[in-house]
Amino acid sequence: MASETDSRRTRDEFYRAPDAEVGPFEFSEAVVRVFPDMIERSVPGYGLLLEHTPLLVRNAVQPDSYVYDLGCSLGAATLAARRAIPLDDVRIIAVDCSSSMVQRCRSIVAADNSRVPVDVIEADISSQEIQQASVVMLYFTLQFVAKEQRDALIQRIYDGLLPDGILILAEKLQFEPEHQQWLDHHHHDFKRAQGYSDLEIARKRQALENVLVPESITEHRNRLQNAGFRQVVPWFQSFNFAALTAIK
Repeated sequence: MASETDSRRTRDEFYRAPDAEVGPFEFSEAVVRVFPDMIERSVPGYGLLLEHTPLLVRNAVQPDSYVYDLGCSLGAATLAARRAIPLDDVRIIAVDCSSSMVQRCRSIVAADNSRVPVDVIEADISSQEIQQASVVMLYFTLQFVAKEQRDALIQRIYDGLLPDGILILAEKLQFEPEHQQWLDHHHHDFKRAQGYSDLEIARKRQALENVLVPESITEHRNRLQNAGFRQVVPWFQSFNFAALTAIK
């Protein structure tokens, strides 16, 4: 998932109120309002990941093809890819299941100055058709898909990619317990440095329990290779957040 760069963005204080109810995390209208601030202050290296996206897209996009942004949220990855595409016969398909995200994303895309056409679709990515794709982006989205559905989703992405097409997968990773403890400690310090209180950090973690389910890099690599990808390249990591590119 992604957010747009917006100097007018609303600061994330979603879990700050003393009487705030902490239920399972969902991409509600209230979350959408603060999402750009939330993700940039919660995911270390997020901005750098977006800065690198055009480099990957520019080198992989093929004529007469589609670029998919699955779990597009507010379209930050879509916009990064859009500005990197030098071809006139490429179309971006941005997909998200949250109606609030989709409505806001459409307005952001409409205000963006680019000639590359973008369709923003409200749909479940687990049933989204992938066809004639040269690039598929899955940014912090697979972790929210039920584990039993992940193999089928990755296989459908692989089947819908053109030869030499790529999947860019960014995820929060799970590590061995001793490494996980160290990474969690430093991730929480990162969030404190962004202005989150210990109460906010604890509430967010509680809300995400059993909603965001991370996997190890080995699990991701095995799934990608089992789907048929000929090369899997880990190229980015900031604490327990990482990105891989899988090449068909």
